[in-house]
Amino acid sequence: MQSGGFMTEIERRRGPARGATSSTVAQAAGVAQSTVSRAFRGDPRVREDTRRLIFETAERLGYHPSWTPPAPAQARPRTRSIGVVASDLTNPFFPALLNPVHDELQLMGYRFVLFAERTDLPTGQEALLSLLNQAIDGVLVTTATLDSHLGAALAGRDLPIVLLNRYIDGMDVDRVTADNHHGGRTAVKHLLDLGHRRIGVVRGPANTSTSRDRHAGVTEGFAEAGVALDERLVREGPFSHQSGYQNARELLRLPDPPTALLCGNDVIAFGAIDAAKSLGLDVPGDVSVLGFDDVPMASWEVFQLTTVRQPLAEMARAAARLLVERIEHEGDIGAGRERLFATSLVQRSTTRRL
Repeated sequence: MQSGGFMTEIERRRGPARGATSSTVAQAAGVAQSTVSRAFRGDPRVREDTRRLIFETAERLGYHPSWTPPAPAQARPRTRSIGVVASDLTNPFFPALLNPVHDELQLMGYRFVLFAERTDLPTGQEALLSLLNQAIDGVLVTTATLDSHLGAALAGRDLPIVLLNRYIDGMDVDRVTADNHHGGRTAVKHLLDLGHRRIGVVRGPANTSTSRDRHAGVTEGFAEAGVALDERLVREGPFSHQSGYQNARELLRLPDPPTALLCGNDVIAFGAIDAAKSLGLDVPGDVSVLGFDDVPMASWEVFQLTTVRQPLAEMARAAARLLVERIEHEGDIGAGRERLFATSLVQRSTTRRL
């Protein structure tokens, strides 16, 4: 897997805001002007806390380094390079998604260039856009959020785009997702069929289509069964182990804790399992835990996680093929296409009947 840029700089827009220069940013941040320049170039000599201070100051002042817009598609030479945007590379979800993308692109004669989006920075998406000004033929995005301006900005660069795993409402581009709504209903039905009624939900962030659709399915699943979802048992957080751990621990320490935890993804579920163990609880003896995604780690002996599977490898390969088709036959394809993959329950050892 070849690596392109990593998120280290703010988007180079059409020019700095009037009155805002690298010098004024340096003065406001209390650093040297050369340090500001190095931060925007991604120089590793700039400490992370200093880099963040500079980016936040630049955003507050409205300063953005100037950039040169890319050439129109018909004027750009083909590079056979694809920009692939991912987020937290420590999350086992992304390797499961990116490895088959890489392999499929390689089979079709394209190079995989990875951009790691720094979502922990307030200027993370702007930083991504500057890196996408490199010589690439198309972009595959796995990190889109519902409130993101990323899609429109990418579309303005006249590059073929495919959204994988997530989508942006109203954005007419090719997209590949799982049926997350149905997956949410499947998860609820499984726990209800096992006799659980007091079910805690640790969902992912509301500004992602995956979390929104999964939670809509969860809500509908409860309603279809005539069982009330106790909103006091619902928690929201990032798709992370820390979110799963903290939110599950909070729920499990309630005077009347849930008998099952329905988690927004597998990584949240791993955190929930660790939270239960930290409280001396057995999974599934004391609390059942259900995930979503079926990443490879879910089948490890230490977890044996019951989860809702989305076919990540198949989705990834489909997205790669759609993007190459769009690059090579842009004028013949037309409006954005959608590929929706079915989800299914994978029952292992972390849920049990009451």
